[in-house]
Amino acid sequence: MARRPELEEATPWKLADHPRLGKGKVVGVVVLDGWGEAPPDPFNCIHVADTPTMDALRKGAPERWRLIKAHGTAVGLPTDDDMGNSEVGHNALGAGQIYAQGAKLVDLALASGKIYEGEGFKYIQQSFETGTLHLIGLLSDGGVHSRIDQLQLLLKGASEHGAKRIRVHILTDGRDVLDGSSVAFVETLENDLAKLREKGVDARVASGGGRMYVTMDRYENDWQVVKRGWDAQVLGEAPHKFKNALEAVKALREDPKANDQYLPPFVVVDETGKPVGPIMDGDAVVTFNFRADRMVMLAKALEYETFDKFDRVRFPKIRYAGMLQYDGELKLPSHYLVAPPEIERTSGEYLAHNGIRTYACSETVKFGHVTFFWNGNRSGFFNSNLEKYEEIPSDTGIPFNEQPKMKAVEVAEKAKDAILSGKFDQVRVNIPNGDMVGHTGDLEATIIGCKAVDEAVKIILDAIEQVGGIFVVTSDHGNAEDMVKRDKSGEPIRSKDGNVQPLTSHTLNPVPIAIGGPGLASGARFRKDLADAGLANVAATVMNLHGFEAPGHYEPTLIES
Repeated sequence: MARRPELEEATPWKLADHPRLGKGKVVGVVVLDGWGEAPPDPFNCIHVADTPTMDALRKGAPERWRLIKAHGTAVGLPTDDDMGNSEVGHNALGAGQIYAQGAKLVDLALASGKIYEGEGFKYIQQSFETGTLHLIGLLSDGGVHSRIDQLQLLLKGASEHGAKRIRVHILTDGRDVLDGSSVAFVETLENDLAKLREKGVDARVASGGGRMYVTMDRYENDWQVVKRGWDAQVLGEAPHKFKNALEAVKALREDPKANDQYLPPFVVVDETGKPVGPIMDGDAVVTFNFRADRMVMLAKALEYETFDKFDRVRFPKIRYAGMLQYDGELKLPSHYLVAPPEIERTSGEYLAHNGIRTYACSETVKFGHVTFFWNGNRSGFFNSNLEKYEEIPSDTGIPFNEQPKMKAVEVAEKAKDAILSGKFDQVRVNIPNGDMVGHTGDLEATIIGCKAVDEAVKIILDAIEQVGGIFVVTSDHGNAEDMVKRDKSGEPIRSKDGNVQPLTSHTLNPVPIAIGGPGLASGARFRKDLADAGLANVAATVMNLHGFEAPGHYEPTLIES
């Protein structure tokens, strides 16, 4: 990762000792994924669930429990209408600083026009004269993985910079936005493409499908999801064929069981039944999602010459770029339109320079968050002699609402062993249930998942108690605390049959942070002058609990001086 030489030279790695908080105590850092704070409500699964451990943290020591922001500008996103997510959340938690992230980076590049001056765009531009530009991504305004307005600007900009033939391969949402909103998004896109055609640009939608069934798998959980997309996008093959995308989405949604997340793959065909836009040799491809996790698998299929996850049938010779680079360690993709934020001097790197021994663990679906994202989008160790990372395999091929306890207890037991071993100064874990089960929209399963989270927290806190350590319990964003779609007055939205419509997205709610444990100095409490504190304030707080002052360029600590 690029470094700024002036920062390297001006800022020493050695951290000053904290004047009041001593060293030598094990610090357990517990991130509860998707665990926000909202008023008590039948659709607040955290409230409904039996969570005595988390309840005790709030009620037992109110001076050591507070809420912090986990969305919008607090984590580097453009506005406070932007939901946080696990990637930017863990970046902020680990970095101690607020960096322009995801959508904001893309917004800046599009607004300035710099996106068209970069190496990535110049690379794909080489295909514009004789080939087709293919744009693949999530079609919605959810702001978690992509935004339709960015696609609109990219379509306009690409056509102004020489793209003569454009094909869009859409993935419908229904997870970060309301189910059924796909129809309006497709109408908007089709109108824009019609305007481009009036200007002489051959622009059409070529294929589509629902995000959870087509293309957008992650962590190599189910390569068949990517294959369905490949077959439609590259081969022009799908079980459903339509004359245009609007007809496709409307028709496929007529199935009583249909929803936007799981629409089957389709291709758009011409009057002769021939697909209008398979990806061919000489074409350019851009995946326009700015969030990485659900683009990595497709990026591998598009870029890797040696590939054995499924039979690609044909591997077109294309120029491929991501909106962003999705994996910094793998350098994947090797070309991208917008450069990643240069996250420098993360808390993990500082603590390694100061001799702190770290153990990090989660199950597969969130393992990258307590390692790669926590460490500033950096794979590997800062110091392999001081760090150990352990991954618990997640269940595969089983929906999370069918196994809502996930691996919470297994992760907690690993953390307990690490704490009791005496080999580590920091033990850091992510417990994913609130987010992963919450995304299914299954209230009963999410309640079970939240109870499992609480049980896992107790295991870890009991171990901290046993060794005289310190704990920090927090979250990366909301989800499980509000599981229903609401109208403008805040009342649940109900369908015609009277059933509530489940909310499957993240939320804009704040998240809790609690500190405690027998090793915490007497009188240590949260300060009251940081009303707008967010996730980036956690790193300085954790450094203090290790007995160090945080660097001056970090967001301030939450602990009262």
